[in-house]
Amino acid sequence: MAHPKRKISKTRRDKRRTHYKAEAPTLATCQTTGEVHKYHRGYYVDGDLYYKGKLVYSKAAAE
Repeated sequence: MAHPKRKISKTRRDKRRTHYKAEAPTLATCQTTGEVHKYHRGYYVDGDLYYKGKLVYSKAAAE
C-alpha cells in the first residue's frame, strides 16, 4: 500500500476541503396536495404515499 512521503499540513488539507459545502436540497410543491417535498422522492400526506402527484399507497386501502 502506498504511503505519503511527507506529512500534509493542516492548512493544505483544509484548502482542499473548502470546496465541499453543504447545499440546501431543491424542493418542489405538489400540484395535487400542496405538500413541499424533495425532487424525485416519494412523500407522505396523512399516511398516504404520493409520488409525482399520484397516490402510490393508501393507508386506508391497506387496512
